[in-house]
Order: sequence, then structure tokens, then C-alpha cells
Amino acid sequence: MLGSCSFRSSDQQVCLHSTGFLSERLRGCASSLQPVRNRFFLSSLMCDHGNTIYSGWLCAFPQEEMDTSPMVSSLLSSLANYSNLPQGSKEHEEAENNEEARKKPAPRMGTLMGVYLPCLQNIFGVILFLRMTWLVGIGGVLGTFIIVFMCCSTTMLTAISMSAIATNGVVPAGGSYYMISRSLGPEFGGAVGICFYLGTTFAGAMYILGCIEILLIYIAPHAAIFRLEGLEGPEAEAALLNNMRVYGTCVLTFMAIVVFVGVKYVNKLALVFLACVILSILAVYAGVIKTAFEPPDFPICILGNRTLVWKGFDVCAKMIEQENGTVTTKLWKLFCDSEFLNATCDEYFANNNVSEVQGIPGITSGILAENLFGNYYQKGVAIEKRGIPSVMDPDAPLSSLNRYVLADITSYFTLLVGIYFPSVTGIMAGSNRSGDLRDAQKSIPIGTIMAITTTSLVCILSPFYAPPLVKVEFGEAVNGNLVIGTLAWPSPWVIVIGSFFSTCGAGLQSLTGAPRLLQAIARDGIVPFLRVFGHGKANGEPTWALLLTACICESGILIASLDSVAPILSMFFLMCYMFVNLACAVQTLLRTPNWRPRFKFYHWALSFLGMSLCLSLMFICSWYYAIVAMVIASCIYKYIEFRGAEKEWGDGIRGLSLSAARFALMRLEEGPPHTKNWRPQLLVLVSVDAEQNVEQPRMLSLTCQLKAGKGLTIVGTALEGTFLDNHPQAQRAEQSLRKMMETEKVKGFCQVVISSNLRDATSHLIQAGGLGGLQHNTVLVSWPRNWKQAEDHQTWRNFIELVRETTAAHLALLVPKNITAFPSNGERFTEGSIDVWWIVHDGGMLMLLPFLLRQHKVWRKCKMRIFTVAQMDDNSIQMKKDLTTFLYHLRIDAEVEVVEMHDSDISAYTYEKTLVMEQRSQILKQINLTKNEREREVQLIHENATPTPTSPQSPAESAETPGDKVHMTWTDKFDGDQAKAPSAPSPEDSASDLFTFGSIRNQSNVRRMHTALKLNGVIAKKSQEAKLVLLNMPGPPKNRTGDENYMEFLEVLTEGLNRVLLVRGGGREVITIYS
Repeated sequence: MLGSCSFRSSDQQVCLHSTGFLSERLRGCASSLQPVRNRFFLSSLMCDHGNTIYSGWLCAFPQEEMDTSPMVSSLLSSLANYSNLPQGSKEHEEAENNEEARKKPAPRMGTLMGVYLPCLQNIFGVILFLRMTWLVGIGGVLGTFIIVFMCCSTTMLTAISMSAIATNGVVPAGGSYYMISRSLGPEFGGAVGICFYLGTTFAGAMYILGCIEILLIYIAPHAAIFRLEGLEGPEAEAALLNNMRVYGTCVLTFMAIVVFVGVKYVNKLALVFLACVILSILAVYAGVIKTAFEPPDFPICILGNRTLVWKGFDVCAKMIEQENGTVTTKLWKLFCDSEFLNATCDEYFANNNVSEVQGIPGITSGILAENLFGNYYQKGVAIEKRGIPSVMDPDAPLSSLNRYVLADITSYFTLLVGIYFPSVTGIMAGSNRSGDLRDAQKSIPIGTIMAITTTSLVCILSPFYAPPLVKVEFGEAVNGNLVIGTLAWPSPWVIVIGSFFSTCGAGLQSLTGAPRLLQAIARDGIVPFLRVFGHGKANGEPTWALLLTACICESGILIASLDSVAPILSMFFLMCYMFVNLACAVQTLLRTPNWRPRFKFYHWALSFLGMSLCLSLMFICSWYYAIVAMVIASCIYKYIEFRGAEKEWGDGIRGLSLSAARFALMRLEEGPPHTKNWRPQLLVLVSVDAEQNVEQPRMLSLTCQLKAGKGLTIVGTALEGTFLDNHPQAQRAEQSLRKMMETEKVKGFCQVVISSNLRDATSHLIQAGGLGGLQHNTVLVSWPRNWKQAEDHQTWRNFIELVRETTAAHLALLVPKNITAFPSNGERFTEGSIDVWWIVHDGGMLMLLPFLLRQHKVWRKCKMRIFTVAQMDDNSIQMKKDLTTFLYHLRIDAEVEVVEMHDSDISAYTYEKTLVMEQRSQILKQINLTKNEREREVQLIHENATPTPTSPQSPAESAETPGDKVHMTWTDKFDGDQAKAPSAPSPEDSASDLFTFGSIRNQSNVRRMHTALKLNGVIAKKSQEAKLVLLNMPGPPKNRTGDENYMEFLEVLTEGLNRVLLVRGGGREVITIYS
């Protein structure tokens, strides 16, 4: 239906109402605007909605719809002008102070400057310059090639998945965190985002440690605070680590101050750092090409087969010939007690010769084949060269430790993987700059894959050009020079200075990017305790996040070992890459309509392969680090799940949940659940007041205590009216239900139904609740309050109809009476009992409900007592034994008691209660009956007053189904003999009864009242102190003439009891003795 629309012309105004056809309205509008012309043009129409004038066919839409649904032109304009803030790569201080700069659009970068070069700068780093030659020397050419190939394959597959995600829409602030969180949901996004933040922070620590290592070992060794001269073994190692800690802390403080003062300085230096990286790589390749034709003179001194530290001597020989004869060298003095030939020397030095070999013999020398396989060492073992004989005593201890090149770390294949992997990270640099790119969906895939291809070629070729003979980390065997610097052309200082500035730049970039990543996570609000880190300076600089980043980075610097920090950040990066691949695979397999990436060269199998490689590399690098990283991510995931903010991002996990839910629902359709799997799937019917607030919150408390978070729970309420008029009230009622469910810790769904009357609305809830095989099997409804008042007669009528409907639908029914007296979830019963009065078999509901209640902490300390009623011809002792055995097989602990109810005369009190009940029924009927209904009521009274003999039960009537037996009324079964129908009173008795109690129309009411009073007396006597009484609920009469009496019978049956739960079975067994 269309709302009103007013058309203004120069002489008249025509208003269209909300009724009528669109063509008629337009025709009316046209005729009013152009009375002379018979036809009109939509483009000439003008429509005024308040202060906004629309033209053309837009006037056919009401003002409310135009406010909520924008025009297509406006939508396209907003999308075309879309822009977002960069992620730390731009400085906003100038734009903040300069209004013109704020209006001026920021320059956009292309593929080369925006993606390719930043990825190169982040991938080429400290590991390539400081550890590549050591990896080749220890792991061998083949082992290093396998390591490099695995790591590069992982990053290439991850880049393919990342390209697909990045081209499936705009990637705003947050980069990889945004992609993962919007693809896998806030739980995975928050967990992996924090892990990626930790990885970036530890990467900053690794770069700073690499910077300090280059400074103290290769540039300015004399600047060390803790001197290494004269120290050996653990003392020398401790002094080196202390120097790293002191200088690392100073450099970290300086870098943090630079980032705090202004990111613009970091961005201005970014090109300088990038130039250093590129020049260093080019210098290495130029040197490799030169060494292929002209190998450099790069000697290494070897004693026997042990590599010597080239320090303290100048000639690699024991003695040299001079004019005066043979004299000893400085090397002789290092191993002997004097410079004379008859001096006492080290045994190994005396028994072995000294030889000099070339550290870079050239590719044509056959060194690749010699060092094809790895040679791993234990910590403190001397580095030995293969193929050179030596004479040594295997039992002799290793002496002169500071003279030999020793393994400073125990090496093995998995350690090399963990140390090397950080050198291939940095592939996210392009996606993190998506806001600065001219065409992000084109530049990110091309630039990232080109950068990974370039760096992979460099890294894969590195085992073949790196000098595999040099198996040392710090260049001790090459006179303290940077090993890879010996390859550089024209000078080794190109690599030393270039790698120093490269590590400085990488450290600054990490300290710049990590706080912004944390700020993006904090501003999303999914991790409550991180919200403080979303704040910063006026220009948006994350001050608090920078402080936390510096503290975490300091913890990595205190480790002080580059080889120990590298596996830690490898774990976090690998976890992030693993979930990028998972996100792409999930989105591809789900085939969600919004999954339309422009990058087409992806497949879910490649994503799964990349995810498998990431997971494998995590455990290959370090299985205990991998477990720690997973535990951290799992803890964050569960924290966000329970305490984090609810976010609906259209993520793949929601889609996966929908697919799994659909599959499970289809499986549930195959048949009803087995008795062993049966549990109460509750439909809780509650009422709301005029303000749509829940009137009986204890109903939800009882629901929580019954369910303990298991199974299906639907909380429903009914509103009277029409959907169009009462939709806002329905929304408020739904919000009220959700709030109350959260307060009472009820896990489930809420549903509000609007109908012309409450009876139909409740019936709709019972019929339409649930979905497919996930249907409710139990209805929980409160006992109607104030049902005896005349103005509330419709309440108890609706209640009785609800009982009939649940019986017809074979649903179990739970009716708590005095619901306000039931305990809340915060109360605890330290003693007491739950009494079960088992009158008729209801499929085991009365046995199962106390067991479920006792699982909750409110009822946990209450014991369970079961009472059953024996008739005159029953064996009470045998009944107790049988019931005890039955409970034993059910694995239920309970006390058993058999109550004998003897026949007794009907008391005058019974007749009085019956008379009052029927008089009230007549008054209630007369108030609400029309004239015709009153005439029918008189005829019905006359027919009921003339009793007729009851015919014997036919075999067809006696052949009842088990469900019918469960649903039979309680009064029919216990009004005397169980096996016989109650006999009608004789004519003499009827006359006497009518004479004495003229208003009592049916003697069966007297018998029912008699039975109810007797049973109530027994229950009140036995269960007066019980915390809860569970009782079979009789069914209503089949005809509706005795509905008022039915309510009175139930009232008498439960009179004097504090908490009562009336239970009516659903017609099937819900508990079994079998496993």
C-alpha cells in the first residue's frame, strides 16, 4: 500500500490517500496538474514530501519510504566517492591543522609503489642477511632448499587466498584482521587478530635484535658495554646477551619516541630503508656473478678438521720461514706456553696440521656436492670440515675452547624452519595499505604475487650461491666479518650498512603497524578488556596501544636471542596465514551469494593445502610453541564468545552454521528421537503486561533449572490485536523476552505471536513453534491466577483449551502452581526433598524431571522421594519392592513409599465443597451466556438431572492405545475400582441426593471431590515440608460442560501445598532402563 502524496500546482493541490491503484493515483495527479491535456509525462510531475520535492515517478512513493530507501542515484554517488583512512602509512597531523589539506584528496598509489615495493621491504629482512649462510652451512644445500621451498609455497598459497578475499569488496582499516574477522566472524577474527598483533610486535623485537647484532659485531664491536675479551663459553654468551638487552632497550625506546612524535618521519624514511634493501640485494647478486668468474681471496684457517676463530693471529700456519730460520707464528703462541719450538703445546694442536681453505671457493669447485646434505651440531661442539683427516683422542676433553669456532646453539632441521620462516613473512603489507591504493582489487593480487615470486626466486637460489663452508653465525672464522657481506660487490660495507638500515626500518614499521592493528581490534569492541587501547591522540594516533606494544616488544628484547625470538613470531604468523586460507576455503565451499572476488585464480583445494602447510609448519618449527599459540588463540576465542560484543558481519562461520543446521534438521526429519535421547524441549508460555514486560520471571528461572543449557527452549508470548497495528509492541515484547532470558541465563529462542484473541495466538505458538525436526515436545505454562474471579473467566477457559491441545498434539505439559514461590537461580536449598506422587504412568516424566532439576545447583542437595498409591486389593510390600527395583535399573536414587488409600464414607464437607463448586459454575455461566445459550443450558441441566444406567464397557472401547491410557483423566481411574467404570447412583440415592442437596446435579462430581480431598489430605500430610511436589495432572473432561468443575478439582487437589508442579505426559516413554 502506498502512503499519501501531495502534488502542488499553481492553482490547486490534490492529495492522494493510501487506497487505490497506482495507475489511478498517477492519472489523478496528472489530471490535476494538466487539466487541459489528456495524457501526462512522468518527468513533468513534481511531488512535495514535506520540505523535499521529488520529480517524476518518485512521487508515487510515500515520504517514509523515501526516507528509509535512498534513490539509486544517491546510492551510486556515495559508492563512487567511497574512501577510507589508511592504516598508519599516512600522517593526519597536517590535514588536521590545514583545512585545505583536509579537503585535498590524498594521492593514490599504484601496484608498484603501493604493494610490490612494500612487500619486498617487509619480506627481505634480517634473517636473509644474518642467518642465510649459516642455514646453508648447517642444513646443507638440499635441506635448505626444502625449507625455503616449503615456506615460499606456504606464503604463495596464502597470497592466492588473500587475493581472493581482498578482491571481494573493499578492505578498510585493519588489513588482515579485517579480512579474517569479516570472513570467519568476530571470535576467529579477534583471536587471530590478536595473534597477528603479537607476531608483528615480536617481529619488531626481532628486527631490533638484528640491528643490535649488526652494530655490536660488525660495525662497532668496541661499543659493547659488557666486554667479550678473555671470556669463553657461557660467560661470553651471557655478556653478548646482556649487550643485546641494554642496547635493544635503548633502540626500542628511541623508536617508540619517533613513532609517538609523528608517523610522518617514519613514512619519509620508508623510501630510504627500501632503497637500502634493494641495493643490498643487488650488491649480493653482483658479487655472486663476479665470484663465478673470479673467486675472491677469502681464507679460512683449519686445524685438523676444526675451524679456528680468526682472531689474534695473522698467518694461518704454525711456523714460517724467515731469513734467520724457522720462527713460530702468533697462532703457535695461542696453543703453546712459549714461542720456542720446544714449548709444550695443546695435544690436538701438536698432532694435527694447519691448513688454509677458501671460504668462497666458487660454484665450479664442487662445494655444492660436498655440502649437499646437512651436518647438525650440539651446542658447544667445534665446527668441523668434512673430508679433512684429523688425529684426536676421543676421550680427551676439548681444550682451548675460545680458539675454535663452536656451535652456539643446538641445531636440527625443525629449528632451522622456525628461524627461517620470518624471512618470508610480510605478504600482508599490500592489503594493509588498501586505503591508499588507486585500485586495490587490481593492485593487491598482482603486487603481492609478484613480490612473493621475486623474493621466492631470491630465497630459493640462495642455497646455491651462499658459501656453504661457513657454518658460523657471527663470522668468527672470517675475521669477524658479515659472511654474506663477503659476497657483496663492490664492498662488504654495502651489505653491512644496508642490512643495518633495513632492520631499523623494519623495526619502525612494526612499531607503527602493530599499535594500529590493536587499535582496530579495540575499536571493533569485540574484546572488552582492550577497549582502552582504542583511544589515542586527537589525530587518531594510538598512544595507549603504542605503549602496550613497546612493553611486549621489550619482553622479546629481554630474550635477547634472535634464534629464540624467530620461532615465536613464526607461530603467530603461521596461525594468521592458516586462518586466511581457511576463510577463503569456507567462503568458496559455502558459495554464499556475496562471494564474488575479482581475482579468479583460486580454488578451495589450494586454500586447504595452504592451511595444511601452515599447520604442519607450526608443529615442525616447535610443537610446544604451536600448542602455546593455539591455547592463547583458544582462550581469546572463548573469551570473545562469552564476554565479547555480538557482531553480525555476514561471516563464513555463520554461513557454515546455517549449512550445518540445515543438514542436522534434515537428519532430524528422518524419525523421532530414541527414548535414550529424549529430553524436554520446552515451549515456555509467558504473559506480558501493558508495557510488554514479563509478568512471571520465575517461569524462566524454572526453565533454566530444568534445562541447564541443554536442548531446545522457546520462550513465547501472545499479544491480542492485528500484526500491522501491534508490530511495535511485538518488537518491544521480544526485546523484553531476550533481556529476561539473558538475566535468567536461559539459552534458546523467543517468539511473539499476534492474533485477534489470546486463545488463537497461544494455539498458533503450540502448532508452529520449532522448525522441522527441531520441535518442542513439552509445554511449560503457569497456573492461571485469580481464575475464580468472574472477570477472569476467559483465562481459565484458555488454560483448559491449552491442556486439550497439548493432549491432542501428544505434547507433555508442565504446570507450576504458585510460581512466585519457586526459587530463583541465585537461591540454594541446603536440605529438603523433591516429592514425586506417582499416580498414573506418564511415560516416566515424573521420574525424569526431578533428576534434571537436581543437576542444577539450586536443587542439588535435595533428595528425591517417590510416593505411589495402593488400592485395597494391591500388595503394598510387593509394590515397594518392584518400584525400588525399577528405580535401581533406571539409575535413580530415591526413597520409595507406598501410600494406602482406603474407601471411606463421603463426608458432609465433600458435599459442601461440591455444592459451592456447582453454584459458582452456574453463576459464571449465567453471567456470560446469551439468551439462546441459557435455554440450552436449562435443557442440559434437565438431562443431567435424570441419571441413566451405565452400560458395560465394550471391547472396542477397552482397546486403547498406550497414548490414550496416558491421557485418560485421573478421576476416571481413581473413583473407586481401577478396572471398572464408576457406576451411576440408584434412583433412590438420586432422589435422596436431590432432596438433600437440590443444587448438586451430578453425583460423579461428589465422588471426584471425595477422591481429590482424600488424596490432598495424604499429600499434605506426607509432603508438607517438601521443597517441591510433583503430581500427575488429570485431564479435562471430554465435553466442555464440566470445565469449571475441572479447575475446582485441581484446586482442591493441590490445596495447602507451597510449590506444586503438575505433570502431564506426552504419550510416549521418556526414560528407559537400557543403556
